[in-house]
Amino acid sequence: MAGAAAPGTAAPPPPVPPTAVPAPRPSKDVDIPLFGARGKARELAGQAAQLQTELERCRAEMDRLGVLSAVELERYRDELRQQIAEANARAEARKADLRHQEAAVSKHLQELRQQVVVTEETILLQEAGVYQYRHPLHDAVAYQAQLAALQGRIKVMARKDGGAVLGATNWTVNDSAAEGRRMVRDFSTLMLRAYNAEADNLVRGLKPYKLDAAIERLSKVAHTIARLGRTMQIRISEEYHRLRISELELTADYVAKVAEEKEREREEKARLREERRVQQEMERERARLDKERQHYANVLATLHAQGNAEEAAKAQERLEQIDRSIEDVDYRAANARAGYVYVISNLGAFGDRVVKIGMTRRLDPLDRVRELGDASVPFGFDVHALFFSEDAVGIESQMHHRLAARRVNRVNQRREFFYATPAEVRGHLMELAGNLLHFEEVPEALEYRQSLSEAEPAAVS
Repeated sequence: MAGAAAPGTAAPPPPVPPTAVPAPRPSKDVDIPLFGARGKARELAGQAAQLQTELERCRAEMDRLGVLSAVELERYRDELRQQIAEANARAEARKADLRHQEAAVSKHLQELRQQVVVTEETILLQEAGVYQYRHPLHDAVAYQAQLAALQGRIKVMARKDGGAVLGATNWTVNDSAAEGRRMVRDFSTLMLRAYNAEADNLVRGLKPYKLDAAIERLSKVAHTIARLGRTMQIRISEEYHRLRISELELTADYVAKVAEEKEREREEKARLREERRVQQEMERERARLDKERQHYANVLATLHAQGNAEEAAKAQERLEQIDRSIEDVDYRAANARAGYVYVISNLGAFGDRVVKIGMTRRLDPLDRVRELGDASVPFGFDVHALFFSEDAVGIESQMHHRLAARRVNRVNQRREFFYATPAEVRGHLMELAGNLLHFEEVPEALEYRQSLSEAEPAAVS
């Protein structure tokens, strides 16, 4: 039939032909005046035409929508409700299926995460704190000796039947126990080689901050071998695995100790160079003063011989000044704790809340400040405080102790930078050193400020 509905869907009933709708009639008679009847007739004719147009529009709309009986509308509504219920049921089933799939995927992701070992350098460095030695020893030589002994035990266990790898003893191949033992032995050797290759690779590239990741990775390898060799019960023995983990720990300790000793050696060489420079500087100054003293002593003798008392008094005064300078140099050379304490900052390099607190035994302490502001930093250092103390070493040490919680470098204690403002440092110095003759709280930072002023017009243009 041409108008048949598709199976499974409710066919809407055929539209009922619209009934004739009579044109509305006035509820009461229209009064027609005696004069102007024709105009009134024309007005009524226009209203009738308008009503006829509206009637035709309503009939066309009824033809388009169709007019259903009440029974047919009820049946059609029930069928729509049934379809909606079926669609909701299918949607709920789909949602349940998706929830089941999500749970399965989450479980699989968790299993994968357990197998993954984080090896990203940046992440490991961010998580690394101050290295803690697993096997504290005195020096790198002691670590080397203990590593050699441990590696000897590892080699003994890795030999045939040494206990490094375990496997089934009742395995048979073609009803032959000997062939079964041979197969287990061959597969065990293969698994042990894979494990040792991974362990050796981790040892060769080990850095102290990667120790935990290396141990985790080696443990994953041992777990994987046990899982793959489950059929023949092949697995790495716990004792051998502990030995290889101890090897990783000792290797990390050894690398850290070597780096620590090298850093200490570099610092000691720098200290000795500074001491030599100070000693040479004092020797040159003493030689200069001795030469100058001899010169004025000769001048004084000549003036006395000439009887020039006025000039002789001036020469004697200068000679006494030279003697005081010689005494000061001798005192500085003999007293290693005497020197200049300085507080400096570098606004352009480190900002306005970082200062460096140190001491120097140089005769001219600004030479040391200028050295610190060499090509390794973009701008020179500004001096906030610089004063001589007979116990400069003690004042420096106490200042470092007071600001220990604000150290910039908490690993290398020989780096003397602190998160503090010059005003905060001034308060501590006043308590330790007494009255300061001069202290600059605001850094001049001339080159930095000039660089900023030159950069602003360039940015605008």
